[in-house]
Amino acid sequence: MALLEFKNVTWKYRGAKEYALNNVNLSLNEGQIVGLLGPNGSGKTTIIKLIAGLLKNFDGEILINEKHIGPESKAIVSYLPDSTYLKENLVINDVIKMFADFYQDFDTNKMLSMLKTMNISQFSVIKSLSKGNKEKLQLALVLSRDAKIYLLDEPIGGVDPAQRDFIITTILNNYAANSLVIISTHLIEDIEGVLNRAIFIQNGSVVIDDTKENIVNTHDNKTLNEVFKEEFKC
Repeated sequence: MALLEFKNVTWKYRGAKEYALNNVNLSLNEGQIVGLLGPNGSGKTTIIKLIAGLLKNFDGEILINEKHIGPESKAIVSYLPDSTYLKENLVINDVIKMFADFYQDFDTNKMLSMLKTMNISQFSVIKSLSKGNKEKLQLALVLSRDAKIYLLDEPIGGVDPAQRDFIITTILNNYAANSLVIISTHLIEDIEGVLNRAIFIQNGSVVIDDTKENIVNTHDNKTLNEVFKEEFKC
């Protein structure tokens, strides 16, 4: 049974001439870290937002745990957007309480443990944090839920290489093993070592969808980053 399915999904922004997604089919199981890979504007964030239930009025069918998008699916999806969404004047401890109240699967002790590892005080005001620490805080909040699907939209896009390594390690050490993690990024080289599967998307269409092992084997043992550069001519 697939945990996540896209069946002939097509979606277009209102007033746009081109489709953001064009007849996308996907079938993904739990126990995987999947890279959603493509250049900016290729449709990665659209896929993420559709899974999170933030975009509607699509053609086709999306199933999460064999159910259509709705309250039940949203309850098992944990979403990290590609931009900061927390109010700057909030104290981290208050944000933790908000998440614990809102999400039944939120683990406060796990969150506090991650903050300790990140050397971030729960009593800090968000605006006092560096950009890197704000990214880490948001990631910790998302990973502190016991979700079935984790959606991470460009989690390493705005931080330096040292911070990227820390963020990737945090993802590996804290996601549930029976869950599905989808990481959207154009920084392939930094994350390909942790991926089980890769989906290459261009102009709203899936051009490659396979295990990392199969992709490497069918492209003369090239890395995902090398295959990406070939496919997208970059």
